[in-house]
Amino acid sequence: MSPLVLLISVGLVALHFTLHVGFSIGLAAPDLLTIALLVAARGTSMTGAAVIGTVLGLLEDALSVLSFGANAVALAVTGVVASRTRDLFVGDSLLFGVSYLFLGKWLRDLVHWLAVGGELREPFVEAMLLRSGFASVYVALVGLGLLWATGLSWDPAGRAYR
Repeated sequence: MSPLVLLISVGLVALHFTLHVGFSIGLAAPDLLTIALLVAARGTSMTGAAVIGTVLGLLEDALSVLSFGANAVALAVTGVVASRTRDLFVGDSLLFGVSYLFLGKWLRDLVHWLAVGGELREPFVEAMLLRSGFASVYVALVGLGLLWATGLSWDPAGRAYR
């Protein structure tokens, strides 16, 4: 992982907790942990992405009393799948960027929904199709804006991932 990707990922994690915990913005703030994981996973191995996802998930789970571990599992699985996209998709197209961010956030929410116990689970249609769908679009837009502003490339062979 390049120093630029590491700096961006750490900054996103700090900003995520500042917005969600420090300012208590809640759902109005984007899921910057998922964006940090997706950016980092493109430039690291499958094991590294799983470790990064687990650590970020445990940080998020430290704030959750009822479903401890669900975020760690969700972000670890998302990190593994995201790191595998490097072998399947090469290039730096806008369509790939939107799809990668949207599907990454949606996968994270799906695994989290499955990992949470049945008594805490919301109905599937409300949680996954409505709330997660809008949150995934929000993450995709914020992530594309971040990548445009920093000049980061989705292609691991690009200048930011060297």
